[in-house]
Amino acid sequence: MSSPPGTGASGHGASRRPGPAAQLLTVRWRVGLDRVVESPAVARRRLRLALRAAREVRQLTRGQVAAALDWSVSKLNRIEKGDVTVSTTDLRALLELYEITDPERVEELLADARASRRRGWWDEPRFRDHLTPALLQLLQFESEARVIRHFHPTLIAGLLQTRAYAEVIMESWAAELPAADRAARLEARMRRAARVFAQPEPPRYLFVLDESVLWRLIGGPRVMAEQLRHLLDRIAKPGVTVRVVPLARAAVTAMVGPFTLLDVGEDEEDDEESTVLYREELLIDEIVESRETIRRYRGHFDRMWSVALDEEESARLIRARADALLRASESAVDGQDERLVPDAPSPRVVAVRGPLSSA
Repeated sequence: MSSPPGTGASGHGASRRPGPAAQLLTVRWRVGLDRVVESPAVARRRLRLALRAAREVRQLTRGQVAAALDWSVSKLNRIEKGDVTVSTTDLRALLELYEITDPERVEELLADARASRRRGWWDEPRFRDHLTPALLQLLQFESEARVIRHFHPTLIAGLLQTRAYAEVIMESWAAELPAADRAARLEARMRRAARVFAQPEPPRYLFVLDESVLWRLIGGPRVMAEQLRHLLDRIAKPGVTVRVVPLARAAVTAMVGPFTLLDVGEDEEDDEESTVLYREELLIDEIVESRETIRRYRGHFDRMWSVALDEEESARLIRARADALLRASESAVDGQDERLVPDAPSPRVVAVRGPLSSA
């Protein structure tokens, strides 16, 4: 079985933690004056990593920096965690303290500070007021990602969903979410898909799904058939790769919830430093940047990828299932019960509810 594109022979990124000086260099090559930064989240992340690395190179504690600038330690903590943007005045004070004086480097960091305050379509009130903070960050990271790896045990990935399929999922949350929240999430999902794949240089998208996803009648045979046809259309285009873990090998997907790994670095080398993790469960989602956690998730993604059917076998399986569902939906028009689908592993398969954002 082959490793996912973009991995080494082991299927894993670098596991060693670089020292402070190496971290500073690692951050530095990610920022270029000739690059148009579109995502505030990516710019903010790049800036905070650079500032933290610069402080560590100077061997200063947060308390020492806060005392020197007459700040509170919590203010510096929020800046280094990316919880807040940093003003150009505060940034210049930090750079002076850290003895970063190279004009080009200073301008790079100032450009990131300005970019981190830019507003995107996700800042429109109809989205901002109804999406979780983690999901808002995900939208921004997607716009800058070089590679996106996604696994879902029960649903088609959000970026690959049709509107009809997504509508059924959203309506299943009517008891927990107000109509305005559901509408905002649906529109955001559709806009995400349109924008991510319409970019001049879209990210490579690697999706692993459990075979059981193909058997869940989300919306009935016709909706599901159209969804699988849409999935086939997507994987027929460059950049999108889908693999299915067959039921016979599904132990590797057990007890694993949906997650997305986004490589937002500008280099071909994969490592935890340039990757962010988005994971979700029911009404809870979060962005994780712990390198140890990302390393574990990346390793598990690679294991699932290695036991999954290859791209051609996966496409044949998806196509066969789509054809069976289409025949079932046509039979329903003739008066047969469309809930009974030929060749299903059980006589009746009903829709199930999945995680809220279904990224």
